[in-house]
Amino acid sequence: MDKYYNNIKVLIENNIIEVKKQEISVNNHTLMTYFNVGKLLVEAQGGETRAKYGNGLIKRYSNKLTLEYGKGYDYTNLSRMRDLYLCFQKVGTVCQQLSWSHYRRILPIKNDSKRNYYINLVIENRLSVRQLINEIKNNSYERLIGDKDNIELKYINDNSKQMTILDMIKDPILISIGNTKVDRLTEKALKCYILDNIEKILLELGVGFSFVGSEKKIKVGDSYRYIDLVFFNYKLNCFVLIELKINKLDIKDIGQLEFYVRYYNDEIKEDFHNTTIGIIVCKKNDKSISKYGDSNIYVSSYELVGDSK
Repeated sequence: MDKYYNNIKVLIENNIIEVKKQEISVNNHTLMTYFNVGKLLVEAQGGETRAKYGNGLIKRYSNKLTLEYGKGYDYTNLSRMRDLYLCFQKVGTVCQQLSWSHYRRILPIKNDSKRNYYINLVIENRLSVRQLINEIKNNSYERLIGDKDNIELKYINDNSKQMTILDMIKDPILISIGNTKVDRLTEKALKCYILDNIEKILLELGVGFSFVGSEKKIKVGDSYRYIDLVFFNYKLNCFVLIELKINKLDIKDIGQLEFYVRYYNDEIKEDFHNTTIGIIVCKKNDKSISKYGDSNIYVSSYELVGDSK
């Protein structure tokens, strides 16, 4: 009986693999078809400069193509195909790790840096279309950028630089509270909201995060201290310690986390790990304080959001 069962499993698994291969092949072919359709549309409009303004031709083509092939070739989709070509014409091919459904949400974004960010975000995190929509809706790009220099960010420039924590830390960090009504917030409750929605917070923190534990106990002399949240990031090859504060940033918050980071560097991390990073997540950052913190200490505010986000 086991032999037959195992043979059935092999057949099913082989079919799953074959279907997936076919889906990838179809997606690649579809994207290149739409890329080439976009190229022809631009040429028919007289080149890239005129293509930005002349939409009459696309309207005529869409009316005829919709009658023959259905609404997949309506005015909006043809316009997106043109945008697909204009976006990738310099490299001559389309990034095939995204589906057309992903591109339909990204192509309306005209800012190159912002568009590159969401493309790379989908690739690095393997986002579904629904997850991508939520990231755009929740202003993930704007919350990441803040006052950072775009040139520093690998997510945006898609360069050969090593990814850093700057590619990940958003401000504010969104913490889901479901449908709960919050009358009085405590640090314990804030931690519970995070732990109850750990998958969301991992995505919110950025690529490569793995949850290690909460209230991690460390022994200092004859007493014990407890670190709110500990993560490991395999992209950065380091531990990331997070302390939660429900009030505005205070000087003592910086000192506390600097101590925890030094402890982890001396007592926990291995020689092949990079330096531990600390993040304070507080009600409000005070840059007049945070700018004097250690270079491996970062500060971000939080925002409580319901299920709609």
